[in-house]
Amino acid sequence: MPEATAARRFTRRQPRGGRRAAFFIAFSPVSRAALAVIARLGAAVRGALGAALRAALKMAFWAAVAFGCLAGAAYAAGAAANTPGARPAVPMPPGSSGGIPGFHAAPAVPSYASGTTAGGPVRTQPARMPFYVATRGNLTIYLLGTLHVGDPADYPPGQPFRQPILAALAASSILALELSPDDLLVSQDDVSKYGVCRRPCLPALLPEPLWQKLEARMRGNPEALAEIRKMRPWLASLLVETYDSLSAGLQTEYGTEAQLQNVFLRWKGRRIVGLETLSEQMRAFTNLSLAQQREMLAQDLAQTPAQNVADVQTLLRLWRVGDADAIAAWESARTEKLSHDARVAASVDNRIVYERNRRFVSRMQQYVAPNKPLFVAIGALHLGGRKGVLQLLSQRGFTVDPG
Repeated sequence: MPEATAARRFTRRQPRGGRRAAFFIAFSPVSRAALAVIARLGAAVRGALGAALRAALKMAFWAAVAFGCLAGAAYAAGAAANTPGARPAVPMPPGSSGGIPGFHAAPAVPSYASGTTAGGPVRTQPARMPFYVATRGNLTIYLLGTLHVGDPADYPPGQPFRQPILAALAASSILALELSPDDLLVSQDDVSKYGVCRRPCLPALLPEPLWQKLEARMRGNPEALAEIRKMRPWLASLLVETYDSLSAGLQTEYGTEAQLQNVFLRWKGRRIVGLETLSEQMRAFTNLSLAQQREMLAQDLAQTPAQNVADVQTLLRLWRVGDADAIAAWESARTEKLSHDARVAASVDNRIVYERNRRFVSRMQQYVAPNKPLFVAIGALHLGGRKGVLQLLSQRGFTVDPG
């Protein structure tokens, strides 16, 4: 697995530091861990945001690498998955820009008839994906590392997941996601209260050089720039990530969570739960200090949009290999490269990734029961590394093996 080996070698050459959750599909270092939050923004702040911005927020997908952290965007787009066999509605029609000036979306619906998708030829085998089995006595937890947005080529129509994953899903009566789908239906006043100002405030909250950099990045999208002026830095950071991510051609309806629900809810007597509440996930962002929010935005703007898209594609390749530690190594190296202030960046990682990892593991132990396996699907960047979910489970006496 050359990609995994290369990621580990690269990381060994980097100084030690914090690892961010890939919020979007892993785009921007910190926000990734917030996918679910972004997904809700479109509905929660519809009174405060313009149509162009809402369109971008609905498409928000990073979360991280898997993080990728917040899987929510995929859930929101995949609300239709609550109906057995139904496929989530496509956020934007083919060829539409969703009202975003200067942006032309990739075709939203793949053409299986032609044998191709936006990501290339349709595969006959599903992606490998990071998949692990954690056991302790008669307790079993299956863990799948997800991408909150995806390429339809990774989910062949006849078999969207490998047989071991499908067998584990069939054996589990509970599917645990980062957020419960029901939680995403609840409007969150906190978004508008803590993320959007009544009048333009962002220029005053940022150092002049950082604001100028953001203004230059959004110059081709005056409508979005007008709305972003009213945002606090953490929300602006998530929007920038979303905006760049749209160009990668990935789709929320092909996020791993939405595809899992399409399979899981075909069986009777199954339940989907969340490992955290939307309020808990929101607080990971709204409680950030101004310095932490500025660090998030500075990292998002450290590279060109094309470089960010290239990172998304690298993350996708690593996810297909299925090695959670390789993904964590890559993300750690990327964060080290983009960090403006290493100390502040580490504190952001702790708030958005590591604190949530500990909460995830605690909730898993509440849901798993003797001889009743639990299937967990969370952003792939949450799994690997010394502070990842796999290591935390090992510290609690579980034996963790690749699935």
